[in-house]
Amino acid sequence: MARLILFNKPFGVLSQFTDTGSGDSPRQTLSDHIDLPGVYAAGRLDRDSEGLLLLTDDGGLQAQIAHPRHKMPKTYLVQVEGAPDPAAIAALCEGVDLKDGPTLPAQARRIAPPSNLWERDPPIRVRKSVPDSWIELIIREGRNRQVRRMTAAVGHPTLRLIRWKIGDWSLDGLAPGQWRELQVAAPARKPGPKPPRARKPRRR
Repeated sequence: MARLILFNKPFGVLSQFTDTGSGDSPRQTLSDHIDLPGVYAAGRLDRDSEGLLLLTDDGGLQAQIAHPRHKMPKTYLVQVEGAPDPAAIAALCEGVDLKDGPTLPAQARRIAPPSNLWERDPPIRVRKSVPDSWIELIIREGRNRQVRRMTAAVGHPTLRLIRWKIGDWSLDGLAPGQWRELQVAAPARKPGPKPPRARKPRRR
């Protein structure tokens, strides 16, 4: 069995246990919220994003969650500027062209403002002349700042980004800064290559 930690990462917290930056003011890290030896983040979540971050003590599980080849679905709740029309939603679903290439097809839909969310600290910037909307977006990639770049590409910059689910694991019942621990089945280890058989000396 493997140890799996579900953590609701607050805005402004780094997805690592130490701050290797050179700034004058210290930034919050995972060590400000989680005091468990031997667990490491499976993937990342940007400092200015919130929501589900998984940590584990099992290297195989870490790779299964984080490596793009496994295409584990990640569900985001995205508050965007403006009101995306059906064409913008269709573009997200079909895949959009980014500087590092087109994205894979995604699942996207307009949703009502979620009623079970916490207030962000600090709050988002509000422009009285521009409305905002919410999108549920499910992707199976993990490029740098991908969701933000996708919504910007269809004309709707991201104001707030919350990762709600990774696979079947979700934030249900976790307030910002809280975590819970699960015991899950570790991925089966693939057997290593067999050592070469020793050759018997030939008789002369």
